[in-house]
Parts: sequence; structure tokens; C-alpha cells
Amino acid sequence: MEDKYETLKILQGSPNSGVFNLILNRPSVSNALSIDFFREFPKALGALDHNPAVTVVVLSGSGNHFCGGIDLNSLSDIANDNSGDHGRIGERLRRHIKFMQDAITAMERCRKPVIAAIHGACLGLGINIVTACDIRYCSKDAFFSVKEVDVGITADLGTLQRLPGIVGFGNAMELSLTARRFSGEEAKELGLVSRVFGSREELMKGVSTIAEGMGGKPPLAVVGTKAVLIRSRDLNVEQGLDYVATWNSSMLLSDDLRQAISAQKHKRKPTYAKL
Repeated sequence: MEDKYETLKILQGSPNSGVFNLILNRPSVSNALSIDFFREFPKALGALDHNPAVTVVVLSGSGNHFCGGIDLNSLSDIANDNSGDHGRIGERLRRHIKFMQDAITAMERCRKPVIAAIHGACLGLGINIVTACDIRYCSKDAFFSVKEVDVGITADLGTLQRLPGIVGFGNAMELSLTARRFSGEEAKELGLVSRVFGSREELMKGVSTIAEGMGGKPPLAVVGTKAVLIRSRDLNVEQGLDYVATWNSSMLLSDDLRQAISAQKHKRKPTYAKL
């Protein structure tokens, strides 16, 4: 990947691997993320999404923590932007919030699966980010907090919309109103993460194995499963069934299907064209 980023770095898992690591890269400030992140993140995801060599994206953090939240200097800049009348200040702030929201939602727009590998702190903005990922894993040292109320904010980048569907409405309400810290083990009990690994090293190795396995599956089926699940979240069952019927009527009859059936029949490893 040729692009250079201030808040991110991209590394291929291994030569010839379809797994690419997208790494939050401000370790000196515990990956507290500046406004630059919101410009760079959708750009990086778009580049990964449109790169045929990429099958799965693993999102992690450099240094001791996954994400310490939003950079408070950036928050101060937003709070102190008071030029103009009240209506214009409000309209400008709304546009700014929508811009930041769109950067997080870029993970759902990305066709390729995005897996969060969480270690250390995952606070505030970090929760907004991981709840927009497709799958979440953490290490035993991970800890979490929906931190926004402690700094005078109603969380506005997706936590309050996505977290209830992951951990249940009552749990999301309690975590969001108390801003209490909870462990990786509790995150697993709540359903926020799928598995807790013993150490950061075990986490990255385990997630890499899972991602490689996912990347070896038929690409159209993987992309379709993600797209249909995300779309069905906002539909009733009948609407969801209609949506997947329409999806498969255009995508099902592919070389992927023929390859998968032939491979199972002849007990060989299938080969799929890149997306």
C-alpha cells in the first residue's frame, strides 16, 4: 500500500497473504485519535476494499493500548469553534459530527470483513470503532469504557446505535450511563467480543489464523454474508428474506459456487478469483 498516513499504518500479514493489518498508530498518546484519523481512516479502508489482494482486514493498535479515545486537543478545538451566530455554529458542528460518523461507518461499507483485535485500553471512541467492526476479539489485559458521559458528551459516533444490538439494550444503557470500566472477560460475557486470548501475542496469532481461514473461503459468499447481515439488521424477517433472495439471484451463479462444489466432490483445495 503506497499511501502514507499520520495516524495509521497498513501491513500485509505475510507475503502472498490476503490478510492486511490496519493499525491505529499514535502509540505515544495511547492511540488517542486526532481529527486527522477521521480523514485518513475511510481513505485507508477504501484502498483496502478496492485492492483485489485483500480478503480480510484486521484492525489493531500499536503500543500498549488499542485506543485511548479521542485526542482531547481535537475535542477542545471543536468546542472552541464559536465564530458566527448560534444557528451557523450548530449547522457547522452537525456537519462535523456527520463527517466523523461517516469515517466510522466506512467499516460497514467496506466489502471485506473487518476484525478488531483489541488489547489494553478501548475507551470512548475506541468503543465506537469496535462496534462498527464485523467481529471482535481481545486479549486478557483488555479493558473497556463507554467514556463519553465523563467528558460531557452524548456518544455520537455509533456506540449508542450499535452497542444495544450487540450486548442488549439494558446492558448498553448501563455501560453508557455509568461509563464504568469493564474487563475483557466481562466483554465476552456481554457478547461484545467473541473470544478472549491469554496475551496480546496469542491474540494476534489467533486472529491471524481466523482471518486466514476466512480469507480462503469463496469471496462472493463472504462479501454477501457481511452485506446481507448488515442490511438485515434494519429489516424485519420478511424484508430480510426478500433482500437475500434478490442478492443471491444476481450473485449465486458464479465460478465460486462451481469451484466450491467441485473441490468438495474431488477433495481438493478450491481456487477462487480475487474480488
